[in-house]
Amino acid sequence: MSLNLEITKGTWGERPDVTVPHPGFYDEVGEERFRELVYTHYELIRVSDIAFLFPINDEDDFEQAKINAADYLIQISGGPDYFNQHRGEPQIVGRHSPFRIDEFSRRKWLELYTIILPGLLDEGITEEYIQSFWGYLNIHSMWMVNTPSR
Repeated sequence: MSLNLEITKGTWGERPDVTVPHPGFYDEVGEERFRELVYTHYELIRVSDIAFLFPINDEDDFEQAKINAADYLIQISGGPDYFNQHRGEPQIVGRHSPFRIDEFSRRKWLELYTIILPGLLDEGITEEYIQSFWGYLNIHSMWMVNTPSR
């Protein structure tokens, strides 16, 4: 069996039901490796076509964005509620509303995860759990699209 990291085509204005990742993903990956995964994703963003959506020119803000993203994804995956402790209720759609996110940007963001998630298989992370995390990212990212594609 191999990972299916296909990106589902989003439809403007739709917010499909989303399932949170299986908590086994967080349990197997662990907090340190989870943060490393998110931070690696952000470093790929830094040199990508969507870098303009992130505070890449302000190192402190960029580091804080990494922490916030890791805190959120750890929490949604069944780990400690760091995001709530530091930022309050997630309200992720509202937090992303100042940024013009279209389907192209969503797909690019997801593509960067397709580069790094397969490596977790080599580390012994259960495929089902990786797939569950991917399923969450793939569908929930549709909720962030707030600008029609050109």
